[in-house]
Parts: sequence; C-alpha cells; structure tokens
Amino acid sequence: MKKPNLIYILADDMGYGDVSALNEKCAFKTPAFDSICENGIAFTDAHASSAVCSPSRYSILTGRYPWRSKMKTGVLGGYSKALIKEDRLTVGKMLQKEGYKTAAIGKWHLGMDFAGNFSERPEFGQCPNVEFDKKIENAPVTRGFDYYYGITASLDMPPYVYIENDRFTSVPTRQIQGETGKRLYRTGPIADDFVFDDVLPRLTKKALDVIENWAKEPFFLYFPLPAPHTPILPTPKFQGKSNTNEYGDFVLMCDDVVGQIIQKIKDCGIFENTILIYASDNGCSPLANFEELAKAGHNPSYHFRGHKADIYEGGHRIPLLVQWPAFIKKGKRSGQTVCLSDLMATMADLLGITLPQNAAEDSISNLCLWKDPESKTVIRADTVHESVNGSVSIRSGKWKLEMCPGSGGWSWPKPGEEPPGSPRFQLYDLENDVSEKINVIESHPDIVPPMRNRLAEIIRSGRSTPGTPQPNEGEAVWDTILWLNEQ
Repeated sequence: MKKPNLIYILADDMGYGDVSALNEKCAFKTPAFDSICENGIAFTDAHASSAVCSPSRYSILTGRYPWRSKMKTGVLGGYSKALIKEDRLTVGKMLQKEGYKTAAIGKWHLGMDFAGNFSERPEFGQCPNVEFDKKIENAPVTRGFDYYYGITASLDMPPYVYIENDRFTSVPTRQIQGETGKRLYRTGPIADDFVFDDVLPRLTKKALDVIENWAKEPFFLYFPLPAPHTPILPTPKFQGKSNTNEYGDFVLMCDDVVGQIIQKIKDCGIFENTILIYASDNGCSPLANFEELAKAGHNPSYHFRGHKADIYEGGHRIPLLVQWPAFIKKGKRSGQTVCLSDLMATMADLLGITLPQNAAEDSISNLCLWKDPESKTVIRADTVHESVNGSVSIRSGKWKLEMCPGSGGWSWPKPGEEPPGSPRFQLYDLENDVSEKINVIESHPDIVPPMRNRLAEIIRSGRSTPGTPQPNEGEAVWDTILWLNEQ
C-alpha cells in the first residue's frame, strides 16, 4: 500500500466540550469535527501531556514528556530560544527519512533563535534589538520540516511578524498597543502585512496550498492553529453564529477550517489514504469567559473539572479525532487512555520503523486501536500529566494521583490558596467520579504507594516505555522528587 499522507491539525486552547459529537449539551453544531468522528475514531479519554501550549507541543513532536526538557513550568514566549535540541529525533525528521515531504504551517511556540543582542522580558514583553533582517537559527526547518510558514508563538505574543522557513517575511515598522479581555494581545512590534483578524485565514490558505502542491507524494502537514486562543477574533461570517459568545463563534471558524482541509483532500483525490488527526493542545482558557458561555448553555470543559493550566481533567483531557478511510472503520469510539505524545510511536509502528533508544521515550503506538477501536487490550498502563506550575499527576486505569493539593493552575483552589488542612495530594476514582469532586486519598492508602513508586521510576529512568534509561535535562519536577525521596 502507498504510504499514507498525514495531516495533524492542532487547535489552540479548545475544550473537549466544543465538539458537538462528544458533548450532547454542546450549544452549537460542529459539522466538520463531527464528520471526522463519523468517518473514523473519536477518543474519549485522550490527553495532552501538559495543560498549557509549549510543553504539549513538545511532546507531540518528540514523543517525550515535556518536563524532561529544560522547561519545567509555564510556556515559552515569542522571543524564546529553541526548546527542542538539534540532535533530538522528531516526528518530522523521522518521516523525512521515510521519503515524506514535511511542512509546518501555523503557531510554532517551541522557540527559535533570533539574531540580535537581546534577552527575554517578563510576561512575554517585547524585546528591543532583534535583527529582523537576519537569518533565524534553529527554526522549524531545522527540526524536521522542509517548509515552514507561521508565527513564532501565540497570536497574543509579540513580535507580530510572519516567518517563512528561517527568515522573517518583513521588518516590523511600528508598535501596536495591546488589548485585554477576549481580544487580548500584548504591546509589541508589528509588520505592515500583519492583521490579527486575517492570521487564521492566511495560514489556512497556506495549508491548502501545501496539500494541493504535494498531493502526488507522501506528505506530513503539521497545522497548529492559532485559534480559538486569544485574541478571539471570529470573522464577520461567523460572528453570532454559535449563539454563545465570540469564543463559540471562533470555534465554529476552526470547524470551518477543518472542513476546508477535508474538502481539499477530496478534491485532490487523496481522501482515502490520508490520515487526518484533529486535537487540541490543552483545555479551554478562562479568557473565553465561562460565565457568558454557561448562560448560553455551553461548557467547553464538558463535565470535567477545571480548564487550561490545571492538573484536573479539564486542563488536559482533549478531543482527539482520527480518520483514515483506507484503514480505520467508520463511526467508532475508543475509551482507552491515550496521549498526544503517542503520535511518533504510532507512525513508527505503521511504517515499520525501529525507533532509537534515545527517542520517543514516552510514546506508545495507538495503531492497534486504529485497527480495532473496541480492543480491550490496555496500551497505556500509566500516563503522566503536567500543570502550568510544574505539578504532575499519574493516571493508572481508573485512578489518578495528583501531586499537589489544588489545581496546580488557574482554577480554584490555585497554588497557595488551598483551604487550611487540605491533603497534600489528591487521588480520584475517575470511573465513578470523572468530575474529580471527591478526593479519596485518605480512604484508599493502598492505592497510593504503587502509583507513587511507578511515578518515581518514570521520572528517574528518563522514560516510561521499555528500553535503556535516558537522561532528563536538569532537575525534573522538584516537589515530586523531594516527596518521593522522603518515602
């Protein structure tokens, strides 16, 4: 069989509950997302490795938990240096070796090295002395992509200039004053051809062009959208369409983007042998205004607790939709626990590639579930999640052990705001309490030690898959390590 094409569309800050096929109470219909469910598999227990952007993207492209890298908390900014080391195998590099043409279009947010004498500013502030007319080192084209077009980080982070391959497409000519709320973006330099409202349409056209130009050869298109992240900017066609607020309208615009991609692969005659994956990098941000959405009868987190940044399910349980008509049966659901870090091992399994010991250390093939979504064979014995402040949890079957007393993120109880006397850690039975309302750590003392010991093994061995132990970069997950060493 001819090697399948791979298109990976990654939403930015979209909740599980924003796919109408997954949420019976969704306030609007998402026909394109739903069509992937109808033509393939919807994973109902899928997770990002982190509850925020950069670390989640790191694990998608490397198959490695992000806290093993030098980044232990938070996210990168628009001026950050490259996070993925040059010698690390990525999904793109792996597929290049197999004869694939590879492109990344959209929000990178994994760092690259700009020319100039500058240092990063707090709170993603603008940096003077960047030499926008010089070559960018360690750009995406050095990390496994033949072609790149997009923006350096989130759409609300300067600089506001497009990048093509390893060059800025222009030099910014002025400063733009930031805004707040759902239209949030920070003050910074902006190029003449950079219009916030036009970013998603422009990137979509680039992605469609890549598909059309490369349709006759196996290709990998990584298409990380800048939406529905802030600034939340639905174009006039979608304004008011969701009957919720601007966020719901922006979700429908993302759905339309996916519809355009699906139509393009049909028009190019490659629909049957194209793997199309749609996922989100983490849960929905509170900047979407949950109160407004609730009044309209919509909850982006569905029935999960928390949202973006949190260790709770709402922070990292995400929609994962996969279709491949030539291989995957239609209209299937899988309740198996899977992780976005699994892409690399899945593609390696599919193409018969033996991964080196120092690659994809936390990636497990999902191919058996693509073959049989109803399989009862457990492929992931455990999965580690991370919140914005570096707190981690380990999931094993129905049990989830959270190594912090609160959310570890932005929802209540925030770090340092936990009620007096709160247990130091949390244990939830997700089979009976998927909304994580009852912490049962004190009533199930027998459950904690084996999970704690497995977490310690995963951290210290540098991998969660079988193989030769590998080094982590720097000290990993301080509070967890300290507590594990006390036992």
